Amino acid sequence: MKLTGKKALITGGNSGIGLATARLFVAEGAQVAITGRDQKKLDEALAELGSSARGYRVDVTVAEDRKQLFAALTKDFGKLDIVFANAGTSGRTPTGSTDEAIFENVIHTNLNAAFFTVNSAVPLLNDNASIIFCGSVHNYLGQPGVAAYAATKGGLVSMARSIAADLAPRNIRANVVAPGAIKTPIWKRGTRAAMSTDESDKEAKFFSSLVPLGRWGEPEEIAKAVLFLASEDSSYVNAAELVVDGGLTGAQFGAPILRH
Repeated sequence: MKLTGKKALITGGNSGIGLATARLFVAEGAQVAITGRDQKKLDEALAELGSSARGYRVDVTVAEDRKQLFAALTKDFGKLDIVFANAGTSGRTPTGSTDEAIFENVIHTNLNAAFFTVNSAVPLLNDNASIIFCGSVHNYLGQPGVAAYAATKGGLVSMARSIAADLAPRNIRANVVAPGAIKTPIWKRGTRAAMSTDESDKEAKFFSSLVPLGRWGEPEEIAKAVLFLASEDSSYVNAAELVVDGGLTGAQFGAPILRH
């Protein structure tokens, strides 16, 4: 097992990529702390993960919540070896008609909270620890209507590089995993929540046609990439971004919709 004896924190670990990663970390021998805002989902996740996991109802955007979280982690875990800053949100921010509060919420959740989660975790981190941020292919796509989200995901890459430099004396690595189109609950939020089943299926099929591998990714496939970055398998990988998108950003002309 790759994480025997390791202690990990996964924010937003009660669903989607976070839960898939928690599941894999536990299977690989780690003790895992997960956070979430929804107590019901948190309880369901913990029932699945078993005795190697502990849950904390936390809103990582709130400073007092973070303070209480890390006080609890100090008591319950003592030290940490892995931090996966996965919690995030999306939001429509089209240029010319975006509400400032929506823009600021996306920035505050995806960028500020990610930094201050890691900032608070550093005193608990063992030397040779691993920090992983959850980025996105939106750092590259230039998709309309997602300016704030794209800005945060690009910002995480730059931020991780600086953090890697800050923590280099302790051999603590900081990297980013950048998922493409993945089957997670976030795709059912916002304007998509009102879609009919037919509309949702049509959009899912369209997105699949844009990916050279011809399909959406599974949360478990991202979890395996996070495991790589968390484990000794990536001991010389630092300040890097690992894109896991089925070729969406690297081989666009291999996509089914563009094949001739």
